[in-house]
Amino acid sequence: MPAVPFDTFFKGLRRSEVPPAIYLHGEEDVLKQEVIREILDRVLDPGLRDFNLDQRSAAELDPEGVETLCHTLPMMAARRVVIVRDVEAWSRRAKAKGEMLRYLEKPAAETVVVLVQGPGDPKPDAELAQRAASVSCNPLPPERAKKWLLLRSAELGVELEPEAAEHLVRVTDAHLGALGAELGKLSGLTAEGPISAARVGDLLGVRHGETQFDWREAVLVGQPGRAAAMLPQLLAQPGVSGVSLVALLGTSLIGLGLARAHYDRGARGPALLGAVRSALFRARPARLSYEVAAQEWSRLAPQWPAARVESAVRATLAADERLKTTALSGEAAILTDLVMQVGLARREVA
Repeated sequence: MPAVPFDTFFKGLRRSEVPPAIYLHGEEDVLKQEVIREILDRVLDPGLRDFNLDQRSAAELDPEGVETLCHTLPMMAARRVVIVRDVEAWSRRAKAKGEMLRYLEKPAAETVVVLVQGPGDPKPDAELAQRAASVSCNPLPPERAKKWLLLRSAELGVELEPEAAEHLVRVTDAHLGALGAELGKLSGLTAEGPISAARVGDLLGVRHGETQFDWREAVLVGQPGRAAAMLPQLLAQPGVSGVSLVALLGTSLIGLGLARAHYDRGARGPALLGAVRSALFRARPARLSYEVAAQEWSRLAPQWPAARVESAVRATLAADERLKTTALSGEAAILTDLVMQVGLARREVA
């Protein structure tokens, strides 16, 4: 069956609509854990949870184990929950998987089976997805991650200024696990009033205006000197690499090419913004704020004729190849060359 968007499925859980078999996959483990917590709260009595909850790793199960887990009756309750993690460990012909697939053809009404796939293999298993409620737990776009952060901060009693929340999301690339970890650090602070972006920057070692997204913006608006100066500090940050920066820039260049194509066809103002926004919602790229990206690409489209986009894309591809194949030049040197080539392309086109 088609994968169900996370929001749609979670709203159903809040209405106590819990299917008998659920398959969670995607890159965002935090969302999978939120689904599991909601299922447990909706299905199991807290006082009887230990009797009616079983958790196993797929690698440790044989066919008999699968059958026993799935067909055991609940104790003093209407339903029980079985959680099988790391289902990507099952090969296509694994006997335990075969037993699970047979069970999923006609799951028991008394058991809720939750199959959880790890983030290392984000592509869903077609056989499991066909037989269970398949839920995509993919990274949230930045504006959604910010809402998630503000909800969690309120639960922990941490008050963040709007700029501080935005800075946290940008620094962590909207990764919920990293956001939760940083929020845990902030919860230990004693502060009077909301926590500022400057305070967050002091704690994380990444100040406002020094993130990978600020670097990308400097490249796109034609500030190569500023972009190059940011690189040493930027590459020293956890989770940031030359390859990740090139990928971030490449995504924006493709988006700019799209916006420029509509611009060259005569789209202007709201029509241009609407065309780019529609294209984003059709493609649904991960970890991207569609509204923010559409506005940025539409605003910059007049400055990025097709020839400039093509030249910048070629330079970005060459930098990506150098980063992955050579050890002679450091990441900062390769990226500085890229920044200067993109800036030179702008002057040549002009």
